[in-house]
Amino acid sequence: MAPGMSARAGSSFVPVMSVVLAIVVLWYVGAALMNMAWEKSVAQRTGTSPSTMAMLSNTMKQERPVLPAPHQVVEEIINTTVKKKISSKRSLIFHAGITLSSAMLGFAMGTMLGILLAVAIVYNEALNKSLLPWIIASQTIPILAIAPMIIVVLNAIGVQGLLPKAFISMYLSFFPVAVGMVKGLNSPDTHYVDLMRTYSASRTQAFFKLRLPTSLPYLFTSMKVAVAIALVGAIVAELPTGAVAGLGARLLAGSYYGQTIQIWSALVVASILAALLVVVIGWIGTWVNRRLGLERGAGAHG
Repeated sequence: MAPGMSARAGSSFVPVMSVVLAIVVLWYVGAALMNMAWEKSVAQRTGTSPSTMAMLSNTMKQERPVLPAPHQVVEEIINTTVKKKISSKRSLIFHAGITLSSAMLGFAMGTMLGILLAVAIVYNEALNKSLLPWIIASQTIPILAIAPMIIVVLNAIGVQGLLPKAFISMYLSFFPVAVGMVKGLNSPDTHYVDLMRTYSASRTQAFFKLRLPTSLPYLFTSMKVAVAIALVGAIVAELPTGAVAGLGARLLAGSYYGQTIQIWSALVVASILAALLVVVIGWIGTWVNRRLGLERGAGAHG
């Protein structure tokens, strides 16, 4: 890791850990408050009068709490990752891999679609006025409403397995890429654009030598948003299909049987996975921008 990256990582560690600590403390407080009603109900039914401290202690170890405590979620994650074979149907790594495969395929498709749409919008004024509003309007439709319809239609024409879920991820992830690339392709200073015209550069030459390089910081910034949304899309796509594998399937199974700890462990693993994907895209973007001499632009737009 470069010295600059190490310095930035060190300067952000304390604020990030402070926020994490605050979230954990609030989580414990919320778990105690939300699970206390069950402890009071148990005390009334059994005719006992446990102390407040005893009831607080019990709220941290309920089998099916309203809100699991952080240590319960961590214990469940360890039990379903480290202590389970990856090939096991009870392994969160196995389920995360299923969801990740469809999310990455959808992310790749969405990124390509977003770039193509952005190029078309920038180089065609008619598309800029007609297509861009429809792209924006497409994101106002709740994904939970259209996901079942997309999956049913694709199944009807014989498209099954990974692709239907990937299409949902693509639908969500293409938008930030398209918007970011439109801004990035339009970002070159007018003096540089005029200079390319002075040199009689073709549109293709101007694109590859000027517009595309200057748009990369915008592209990687939008890709960090898109990859997280793609993962959400893959999880959402697993819900209406009654999937038996994937993080969405773990959420469904947990909700069916009231296993709140299972639900929260799947949610936490999904959050960690999304964060790792964003970090990886950020590293790739930093490396590419540095290779092209765009560190300042990447810092400004990253």
